[in-house]
Amino acid sequence: MDNNREAVIIGGVRTPFLKAFDAFTTMNTIDLGSAVVKALLEKFPIAHKEIDSFVWGGVILPSATVNIGREIIFDLNLPPTIEATTITRVCTTGLKAITIAASEIERGDADVIIAGGSDSTSNAEVIMPHSLVHKAAPTVLSAKSSIKDYFRLIFNINPVKDLIPSRPSIKERITGELMGESCEKMAKRNAISREEQDKYALQSHLRASKAIESSRFADEIATIKTKEGKFVYVDNIVRGDTSLKKLSKLKPAFDKNGTLTAGNSSSLTDGAAAVLMMNKEKAVSLGLKPLVKFRSWSYGANDPADQLLIGPAFSIPDAVKKAGMTIEDIDLIDIHEAFAAQVLTVLKMLNNDQFGIKRLGLNKRFANIKPEEINIHGGSIALGHPFAATGVRMIITMANELKLKGKANALLGICGAGGLSAGAVIESV
Repeated sequence: MDNNREAVIIGGVRTPFLKAFDAFTTMNTIDLGSAVVKALLEKFPIAHKEIDSFVWGGVILPSATVNIGREIIFDLNLPPTIEATTITRVCTTGLKAITIAASEIERGDADVIIAGGSDSTSNAEVIMPHSLVHKAAPTVLSAKSSIKDYFRLIFNINPVKDLIPSRPSIKERITGELMGESCEKMAKRNAISREEQDKYALQSHLRASKAIESSRFADEIATIKTKEGKFVYVDNIVRGDTSLKKLSKLKPAFDKNGTLTAGNSSSLTDGAAAVLMMNKEKAVSLGLKPLVKFRSWSYGANDPADQLLIGPAFSIPDAVKKAGMTIEDIDLIDIHEAFAAQVLTVLKMLNNDQFGIKRLGLNKRFANIKPEEINIHGGSIALGHPFAATGVRMIITMANELKLKGKANALLGICGAGGLSAGAVIESV
């Protein structure tokens, strides 16, 4: 690593985040990625020859074209010499893509990188039963198969067992549990009440709604033209008219006796986000002013069978420690909201002396961070969660907030499937 090189983020944009099967239904993850990168390059019109690389993130990957970043290059007619890598790390994917780009810049592998992520829940591939694949593959894959072979195959297929596809679900392969089911266990184990969850969800919706009404996100969200010719310019999951009374009437979503509902959980979402990153010296030479840089980042994992989404309780303290800081030095905190119960559990653990001593190796709790002190413009419960774009959204919003408020730094925390987690500290440049 060249110690004289410093990776900086110039800025970023995102698409509106829409609920699945809405206006973005016919736009797959490559379409969404192409749309947001086009908007990024319009906002920061650098010569395309200056771009060295793409680091892109995706969670719902199209099986025929998994290197989404490379396809975006082709779709936008960018120089074919721009190389691309597509990575996946569940809900932490977007942040991971950005920090990989930062590492590549600081190593001297590239000067200019576009990093981001996109996901289209609407276009998740429907998986047919394996029994159909096993029966059909020998005939379909053989060049010697005749019409008789295909007729024989047709009569061998069971319409019920072989033709009804399985429903896509966010389920842990190891535990067999849906993410919401695992989070229900976390809520019960840590005594997180339904009322607390609904109160936190209300905070997220009201803050996001206020940000939209005040045009706070106007500089972050690009207007996207859909394939049908419709212009989309605003997030559509945010409910500024909700209330505790409305939220309290919603039925449990994962357990009939549970506390997690559609109102205090993040929604299936379509969207994309991207940032322009450079070596600081390169940015200066191009006349661009850097916005933020990384002070630290931390990636971790815990046993999914323990508390699946508790990871930020480890990654947040680690990121702060790596930054050589304490929680008192942090100006802004933004934590991904998969579920209200998950966020409240993480905050409860960070404020628990026993957890701090036994699990974090401290001599007391890490910090007493109150729910109202985080996510000043709402989070994924209100805005939505297109898996690979969420971490990028958080970086963009926090980077802009540091500039607008004249603050020095921001702390981020993200949980993910498989017990994965991430934390990071960014600071103004």
